[in-house]
Amino acid sequence: MQIGHNRKMTGAQCLADMLKGYGVSHVFHVPAVLRTTYAEMERRTDIKRLHVHGEKAAAYMADGYARASGRPGICMAQVIGALNLAAGLRDAWLAHSPVIAMTGGREPKTKFRKVYQEIDDMPAFEPVTKFNATVDDVARFPDMVRQAFRTAVTGCPGPVHLQFRGNEGQIDAEEADMEPLCEPQFARVPAFRPEPDEASVRAALKILQDAARPVIVAGGGVRASGAAAELVALAEALQIPVATSLNGKDSIPGNHPLSVGVAGTYSRESANKVVNAADLVCFIGTETGGMTTHFWAVPKIGVQAIQIDIEPEALGRNYPLAACVNGDAKVTLARMLEIADRSTAAKRHGWVAEAQKICGEWQSKYKAALQSDAVPIRPERLCSELSRHLPDDAIVVVDTGHAGMWMGGMFDLTSPRQSYVRSAGHLGWAFPAGLGAKCACPARPVLTFTGDAGFWYHIAEIETAARWGINAVTVVNNNGGGNQSKRGFDRVYGGQQTPKARELWTFSKVDFARIAEDMGALGTRVERASAFPAALAQALAANRPAIIDVVTDIEALAPTAVA
Repeated sequence: MQIGHNRKMTGAQCLADMLKGYGVSHVFHVPAVLRTTYAEMERRTDIKRLHVHGEKAAAYMADGYARASGRPGICMAQVIGALNLAAGLRDAWLAHSPVIAMTGGREPKTKFRKVYQEIDDMPAFEPVTKFNATVDDVARFPDMVRQAFRTAVTGCPGPVHLQFRGNEGQIDAEEADMEPLCEPQFARVPAFRPEPDEASVRAALKILQDAARPVIVAGGGVRASGAAAELVALAEALQIPVATSLNGKDSIPGNHPLSVGVAGTYSRESANKVVNAADLVCFIGTETGGMTTHFWAVPKIGVQAIQIDIEPEALGRNYPLAACVNGDAKVTLARMLEIADRSTAAKRHGWVAEAQKICGEWQSKYKAALQSDAVPIRPERLCSELSRHLPDDAIVVVDTGHAGMWMGGMFDLTSPRQSYVRSAGHLGWAFPAGLGAKCACPARPVLTFTGDAGFWYHIAEIETAARWGINAVTVVNNNGGGNQSKRGFDRVYGGQQTPKARELWTFSKVDFARIAEDMGALGTRVERASAFPAALAQALAANRPAIIDVVTDIEALAPTAVA
């Protein structure tokens, strides 16, 4: 940050200059909001201003942008659309993604007079933001924008909301003496790498090295810290199997000999079995929440545990700890690697062999499904094809529900250069998030995996992708229903559903490839598994957005978690 002199300028000029200064390349919005700022962006920057078809989709695009790049994603909406934007921030909040939302707000002079469309939206943002503030004086633009970026990327990252006075944020047309100072340090995650206490590092490392059957559970904090290389190096040095959360899936390639898969609820059976056979669990960058631990059954509470996290309040939240380390994951793991006693690895060769045997048993159990030529296509085979044919620098974006279960358990990353981001709980998130990821990383292939139930939520954004040339590839697991609900309805209908019962979770059969073509994207329909590799190659080579509509078996249910 270089301190200069204040000068007379509009809020719009200040905001445009600051977004440029922080390296923002795209903003995602539904009009009308901060119109004067958008005009100044055109005059003063090369920031792309993407008008999309829904506020929630705008938030999801900003979220995908942030998770793919580590830079804050920006989304905007006027006052009447602000609540939809807040709903879209829920996933960013759950996933600790640095998204900055900007909305219009009420004018003090007309509050409580029933102005058209005017509602107090500030309370709606409170549960889903780290910082939720109003900008009521144009002279506050510089410090409030700096605070938004600073808060979004520091500590455990997360969303921020700024509400600008005026239903469309018309305060941006006002003038004041300002200087659009930026702090480049806060333009990406992580802004700081807090050093751990040396004694705590040595204490945790001693327990890890003394364990005969330890396992590491790596979470989204490893991904946010960029600590994957250090994680893998420590695991190799000490010969410790590694399970991950869904958020941490790209911390170790799935084909690494120490990788046992995703643990928890949307998981791989081998990971849960290894975690529950361990005599020590080392949690790194994970909140030890319900999904990662299958509601605290993987591992069971009471197992010896240690934990490394940047957030002190996360340490010991769900598991009593023999030791804990408060610090940045990359710095902490690098220090552990530096002082590790590699001679202790020898006593774990039998444990590693046992973990690999458990993984081999999983491979044998699902080999037939992973290689199946069945028509309609088995989702296991679809995931297997993606494992084998994705480029080694691809970003994979995955929806929740069955999409998250299939890809969490059946898909393997095969290169440390591949990235994996997933919905933290909102069906429909993945398609717009994948578009945002492609905006953030245009040189990398982006592959989104969703089902038809998820794709329907924001299908209008095909037009946005075509209009802006966002050339992401979206694979739709199209079985004509939301069959993740089938087990639940089986239960309430006594195990035998009627045709009327199936109405509650099935859809019309639709050819998404035709819709994609009509909206300006490449549309390809795949009805046999053997045709998928060619369809994927065509989509990756196409100079436009691509939708691959894969016809799959509605009766295929993802495996439930093993505890």
